[in-house]
Amino acid sequence: MLKDMMTRFELYRPTALADAYELIDQFGAGAWLMAGGQDSLDWFKDRAKQPRAVIELSQIEGMTGVRETADGVEIGALTTLAEIEENALVRERYGLLVSAASHVASPQIRNVGTIGGNLCQDTRCWYYRAGLSCYRAGGNICYADSPEGMNREHCLFGASRCVAVSPSDTAPALVALDASMVVSSRKGERVVRAERFFVGPDVDIQRMTALQPGEILTAIRIPSAFSSANFYFEKVAERKTWDFALVSVAAALRIESGTIRDARIVCGGVECRPRRMRDAEDAIRGREQNAETAGAAARRSAGGARPLRYNEYKIPLVENLVTRAVRDA
Repeated sequence: MLKDMMTRFELYRPTALADAYELIDQFGAGAWLMAGGQDSLDWFKDRAKQPRAVIELSQIEGMTGVRETADGVEIGALTTLAEIEENALVRERYGLLVSAASHVASPQIRNVGTIGGNLCQDTRCWYYRAGLSCYRAGGNICYADSPEGMNREHCLFGASRCVAVSPSDTAPALVALDASMVVSSRKGERVVRAERFFVGPDVDIQRMTALQPGEILTAIRIPSAFSSANFYFEKVAERKTWDFALVSVAAALRIESGTIRDARIVCGGVECRPRRMRDAEDAIRGREQNAETAGAAARRSAGGARPLRYNEYKIPLVENLVTRAVRDA
């Protein structure tokens, strides 16, 4: 397989969504939508993806920046991760997202990478990325879940033929904040809750999001429900920077007089989509925020886990991260 050698494609840079829709209609399955390009260029250089046309979205007006709304904030999908880190409004009210964005890759990548691109990036399973014909690529085998497969980074939950995980650092934070995704197409606009925006292989094994052909993620809306709540984010990876999570946790807790009134705890790196830890949430609502409550959450966080040959270490890792999230939020 040739590396670092892109095949030829036509590059288009529309300045309006209507023009982007026309290009998508024109090239059909041969069209590739690109935001910051950090994920796309890897695919192209490895020749695992060979689009006829690349539609680069960065010039479209109205898809950048942070805007205050009547019920929270709206973030344009082309807003860079660095801009989110530095935005005063997001830092004041939604520090969980700031923490998650600051853990993506490296400062150089965050200066270019967009929030929309980070949410919509494809899985990093090396068998799939190498262009092998696995289930996710339209084949009839999961190499990672075979007797000889290397699956140290793969899922504990939600496997359905494919055992890959979502690589996004910001996705668990947005699910914890109960955000919604604004999805646009020639047919109009629809709003999808973050929890339903990410899909598992049991829903569609060849997609990781609810985006349909011809649709573009244009904005993310975060409601005020968890504005300025108690937050916690932690990411465990092989390296401190430029690496994807082995396991991560994002938590948003509403605490009044030391009692947890509401909680949303989400783990990344353990399922094909961000995993909402509902049993752990149920275990702590109405209880005091202390070590005992954190332990109760941890004991409920790994129920139903089905480790693969090389990733059983993720179970105590999940339990420890949930413990710290509840105790230290």
